[in-house]
Amino acid sequence: MTDGAPGPGEGRTGDDDVPDITRSGVTVVIPTRDRDQLLLRALEGIGAQDVPCPLEIIVVRDGTDVVPLAPAFPRRVALRQIVNRRTPGLAGTRNTGILAATHPLIAFCDDDDEWVPGKLAAQLELLRAHPEASLVATGIVVVHGSTPTPRPGPGGPVRLEDLLADRIMELHPSGFLLRAADLRGRIGLVDEELPGSYGEDYDLLLRAAAVGPVLSVPRPLTRVHWHGGSYYFSRWRTIHDSLEMILAKHPGFREVPRGAARIRGQQALALAAMGRRREALRVALGCLRLSRRERRAYLAVVVALRLLSVERLQGWLHRQGRGL
Repeated sequence: MTDGAPGPGEGRTGDDDVPDITRSGVTVVIPTRDRDQLLLRALEGIGAQDVPCPLEIIVVRDGTDVVPLAPAFPRRVALRQIVNRRTPGLAGTRNTGILAATHPLIAFCDDDDEWVPGKLAAQLELLRAHPEASLVATGIVVVHGSTPTPRPGPGGPVRLEDLLADRIMELHPSGFLLRAADLRGRIGLVDEELPGSYGEDYDLLLRAAAVGPVLSVPRPLTRVHWHGGSYYFSRWRTIHDSLEMILAKHPGFREVPRGAARIRGQQALALAAMGRRREALRVALGCLRLSRRERRAYLAVVVALRLLSVERLQGWLHRQGRGL
């Protein structure tokens, strides 16, 4: 941990150890493409946040024109819409918003997710108490159909080695809060080279944890909606190739066999879903050599042998509030 000294431009409030950055304003970046009905729900949740600082919402449209939006916001909430001029896709769209943000803190919210009242205030309070944090998240509620499944966030600091071992799905991008200066500096922008932007959130978490602890408000204050319209629901080749790049990009996986096995198990499942059965079995066996406890490897074998379809497996897991 650091000694809590403020970074450039952050300052102090004078009598106490509270960084001014938590009271200076938050920009919320929402990437979207042709889902305005869902977008309005996300905007409503953000507008309902009661925080003692200005809020700026930047809706970034990916490959579509700006259309009028007229949500009922308090006067302290400003709404802007811009068009993604960077790499098409989620990563370029997020980065467009990050670079356009005017406040020193940046939060993410996907257009099909929503914030619970009190979400942002709890994060600002946690960051105020722990200025050494590189990222602050919250617990989540996974909503599949009409079934909500609360998933409380980690109760203590999350380090790089923790995230190499486990993705920690409760750390969802719709709950991320980071410093703008870090996203434009020591952590870096969202990686636009990852195929289809798959795993961009995990890659960002790993880079954030490399420069400071990741913290989370344990309460489930971000509602994450899983549905068939989700972008990555069945794009198996994209998933496989992006995971390969993440493994190559983060050499720390070589020292954490459990984490490497988890990713190889996901790749084996993707290969089985694509019908590449022999390759799926080969990767699954290699995964088990890394960790015999990796359940995805066994599931990949079941799918590759056509004993269970990946669609049924995925549907069952989603009803439990879990993913592959």
